[in-house]
This record gives sequence, C-alpha cells and structure tokens, in this order.
Amino acid sequence: MLTILKSGIQACIQDLGREGFRHLGVSQSGVLDPLAAKSANILLNNQQETPVIEITVGLCQFKFEKPTNFAITGADLGAKLSGQQLAVGWRYHANQGDTLTFATSKTGLRAYLAIQNGFSKLSPVMNSYSTDLQAEFGGTNGKPLNDGDVLEYETNTALSSIGAALPEYTDTIRVIVGPHIDIMSKDKQQSLFEQNWGVLPQSNRMGVRLSSKTDFTHNISIASQGVCPGTVQLPPNGDPIVLLNDSQTTGGYPIIGQVIEADLRQFSQLGAGQTCKFLAVDRTQALQAKTQQLQHIAQLEIAVQHHNKKKHD
Repeated sequence: MLTILKSGIQACIQDLGREGFRHLGVSQSGVLDPLAAKSANILLNNQQETPVIEITVGLCQFKFEKPTNFAITGADLGAKLSGQQLAVGWRYHANQGDTLTFATSKTGLRAYLAIQNGFSKLSPVMNSYSTDLQAEFGGTNGKPLNDGDVLEYETNTALSSIGAALPEYTDTIRVIVGPHIDIMSKDKQQSLFEQNWGVLPQSNRMGVRLSSKTDFTHNISIASQGVCPGTVQLPPNGDPIVLLNDSQTTGGYPIIGQVIEADLRQFSQLGAGQTCKFLAVDRTQALQAKTQQLQHIAQLEIAVQHHNKKKHD
C-alpha cells in the first residue's frame, strides 16, 4: 500500500473524467492533463484510464509499503525516491519502505503519479474514479488526499527503466472564437489575440481566471446555456474565465472563445502570476492538433510494447 505521509496542497485521485452526465449537472472532473496521465499509465502497461494521483504544487511525501513500479509525468516538481533525484517521464521501481517526495517548482504546477496496475479498493461513481472536489464524491470520499491516508496496490517485481518525451508545455493557447465575440468592438476582438494574459490567484480546477491591462468590461447578459471545459467566458468585470474540468455545466456569461481540446492541458501548468497568449485557429486546425496527440499516444504504446517484448525475449 501507499501511505500518504504529507498530502501537500491538493493531491487527489483522478482518471480521464466522468463522461455522459453533464445533462444532470455533473461536472467532468478528471486529470487536467490527459496526455501526461495516459503516458504515465502506458509506461506501466496500465490501461490509459487507470486512476492516478494528480499532485498540485508538490510539497508532498508518500511511502511505499511494498515493492511496485511507478511513473511520474507532468511538471518537474523535484521528485526524489529515498533521496535520489528522479526525472519526469520515466518509470521506476520502488522497494518496500522507500519514500517518494516532491518539492515544488516556479515554472510548473502539476505532476502525475501512476502505479503499476493502479490502486485497488477504490469505488467508481458514475463510471469514474475521479474526485469531484465540489460535489465531494469519487476518489477517496470526494476529498483530496490527507496525511495518513492509505491507497492499496498490488506487489510488483521490478521492470526495466524506460522513459518518454512528452510534447512541451507552452504559453500559447489555440482558441476557436466564440458565439458572443461580437459583444466587443473589432479593436477589442483583435486585442484578445495581441496581448499577454496574466493568471490570477483565484484560479483553480474549476477555471483559470485571466486579466490584462485592456478594459473588456461590459453589461451584456445572455440566457444560461451549456458550457464545458475549455469554454472562455467573459464576466462583466472584463476578466475572462477559462473553464476547466471541475467547472459548472451551464453559465450565463458571454462565450468569447473555446480552447481547443489539444491545448487545454496547457492550463494544468499555469499558476498565479504566469502569462499566456491566445492564438485564433479554426475547427480543421483543432482537429489536426487532436490527431497529432492521438498519434503521439499510439506511437508511445508501440514503443513501450516493443521495449517490453525485447526485454522479455
């Protein structure tokens, strides 16, 4: 089992999310960086949807109570195994009694910890193990991990070391313009894509709040309508909100854009004080970007399978 010695800021169990329930008002939840979580699981021969621990900021510590293999992806939060520095994007073997610690980083915000064969004795809610932190269900009783919590896993013998390079994180976010973009003048619309947006401290898994020096205030209201992760809302105060996985399912703020699915992962690493820029793209470009990510995952699966077969032979 994995004992949580120090839980940190907001470490929680997440998988690829809770789909098919938005019409009931149920948020998606799930990892903010699916590419990182899938990659960690592939390195361990797990199913891509196997639950992982999403670690926010770092400053946490875990103890392996029995041998297993694990992988870390996402941001480099200074992970060490019993004092030895670990690289992001690799799988490792932990012996009984080893401790895994995370420091923190000024440039990254979230890392993902996967265990071979996943964690046992977790109960799915609505076909997902993801923690819904707002509604308080899923994961470990709907809560972030706490000091002293224990997560069960199977004993595993050592696998050979293997790593994978993920596409780098970027502060340029591709966006399809939204249906209410015309509430702004042409100059303001152009300004959306010409400036840096600062990430505000009020950001969380529900949404990233942005600000700029340009005045985007307005007094336009719309009828509430469906929203989803990636929707860019513009409240009256003029500070856009990019909705993330724990966001509500409907909203009444004008929608000025939609972050493409392939780029939404970038917000998993943008913390308060950092900046980003929007780049306008069309639907064809969005689909091409998604296809590239799917190809990356497929190539990684083939490479890991080939590595495993070669070592076994």
